[in-house]
Amino acid sequence: MTEKLKEIKNLIAEGSTEHAIDQLNQLINLNPEYAAEAYYLLGNAFRKKGDWQGALNNYQEAIALNPDSPAAEARNMVMDILNFYNKDMFNQ
Repeated sequence: MTEKLKEIKNLIAEGSTEHAIDQLNQLINLNPEYAAEAYYLLGNAFRKKGDWQGALNNYQEAIALNPDSPAAEARNMVMDILNFYNKDMFNQ
């Protein structure tokens, strides 16, 4: 399964976010034991495509499943970016 996760990470890095999102949603449905990492990667994919709210939502799911997830740091980073650049984002 780690090979599949590496493949998905590469898709995100290459900018194939929609394909990565589809793959990750399938992974969550078929292999719930990988859900925490999949939600973290979903957050990365949404962040890469500029969907900040989607990124935050998925990072939060990852944190709920695994409080020690790297999603906690990623979520804080996104919050810092939004607080600095776009305070109105939270008022939508």
